[in-house]
Amino acid sequence: MNQTRRKRRSDPPLSRPDSLSPEMPFPSKSPSLLSPRVRNIFLLLTFCSIVFTLFTYCTFRRDQISSIARSLPLFSTQRRHLLFSIAASRDSWLRRSSYVRLWYSPNSSTRAVVFLDRRRLDPDPDHTLPPVIVSQDVSRFPYTFPGGLRSAIRVARVVKETIDRGDDNKDVRWFVFGDDDTVFFVDNLVTVLSKYDHRKWWYVGSNSEFYDQNVRYSFDMAFGGGGFAISASLGKVLARVLDSCLMRYAHLYGSDSRIFSCLAELGVALTHEPGFHQIDVRGNLFGLLCAHPLAPLVSLHHLDAVDPFFPKTNRTESVARLISAASFDSARILQQSVCYDSSNIVTVSVVWGYAIQVYEGNKLLPDLLTLQKTFSTWRRGSGVRSNYMFSTREYPRDPCARPLVFFLDSVGSDGIDGTWSSYKLHNVGNCHRAEALKRLQRIRVLSRKLKLNVEQMNPPRRQCCDISSPFNTSMVINIRQCMPDELIAMNT
Repeated sequence: MNQTRRKRRSDPPLSRPDSLSPEMPFPSKSPSLLSPRVRNIFLLLTFCSIVFTLFTYCTFRRDQISSIARSLPLFSTQRRHLLFSIAASRDSWLRRSSYVRLWYSPNSSTRAVVFLDRRRLDPDPDHTLPPVIVSQDVSRFPYTFPGGLRSAIRVARVVKETIDRGDDNKDVRWFVFGDDDTVFFVDNLVTVLSKYDHRKWWYVGSNSEFYDQNVRYSFDMAFGGGGFAISASLGKVLARVLDSCLMRYAHLYGSDSRIFSCLAELGVALTHEPGFHQIDVRGNLFGLLCAHPLAPLVSLHHLDAVDPFFPKTNRTESVARLISAASFDSARILQQSVCYDSSNIVTVSVVWGYAIQVYEGNKLLPDLLTLQKTFSTWRRGSGVRSNYMFSTREYPRDPCARPLVFFLDSVGSDGIDGTWSSYKLHNVGNCHRAEALKRLQRIRVLSRKLKLNVEQMNPPRRQCCDISSPFNTSMVINIRQCMPDELIAMNT
């Protein structure tokens, strides 16, 4: 059987890899055609890298900004944002204007006005003192407290007259009220008020040191002589309603009681700040000043009823010395640090800007924080009890049973943020002292300027100090921040 041999069809020619022949349904994969996919992957990786970088940077900046914010006041309150309103009479102003001159400084943007009951006898203005305004007539308001003074109405209404001054109150965030014998430490007050939002309703001050005064008036009232501050937002509302309150509270004794009652009707409570001092005590303030709270010193009052703070000075000179020290380190004034010398068994209590007490032996810190009762009660009489708002300890009658006391003599700065202060021995009696203390005449204290921020004030922490040994006629003390787990106690 003849088989027909089929002629084999020849295979089609192979095309070149880059050809697009009809026999090839899809083009070949070339590098140029893969570039979009590679490019997309590259862009995605780049985007992720940018996002990661931005996230890391923002987290760092957030922490950095947060750290900076904690070191600054919550609100950037400055001197010019405070307006002080001082209540006085023409007669008292002649005697007490020297106190106001100590803290009022028009060249440093301190703003203040003084309200008198009558025009001054001297018509020429004193530019070292705030401008004087005569209070408006208040005869239409009733006053029924037996044996009280109608001037309480005028002084209370000073709040309204101050706030109603219109354009003169431009940029005022806080209205601060006090008497003509109130001394303010303005920089410290600015620091304290920086904790609070002036756009909200705040009533800031403190009550009396004397328990019976608080019982008589109120534990929740800011005593006017120690000074109190009202935020601008609250002040505007208070000014609108105060006259109606004055009609309602004719039976109250003082001006501060009227302000407190009206604020209570507005639903506002007192915010206590321990740096305001009514000073409802008499005599020697040494014990009170040497145990100041861990808070900036804001005010002192009733200066005519207390002894001069320093030996061989009058009242005005002694306050001037305290304010001068505060000008070098305002936040540190009257802040107490306690340090120990275990080799000589000596305890030293430093009250910066005022006095140093050197004790023989090991004195425990809590005992030194208790006020020495060097003063007497505000109210006089045989039946008056010495009840105070703080713990007290007896002050030895025998001078030789007391510690050595060194009072501030001079203070200075290194030109940056370091300060030095020198304290001179105040001799009282011919007392036998320990060998290490027999020749000690002067103490020099070194410290860095205390820059308080909101975080440090809530809550505050006492600073530590070191005594440079050995010492003979002079001692050097360095105040510093305590270590995290450091105890203020003698090493044994």
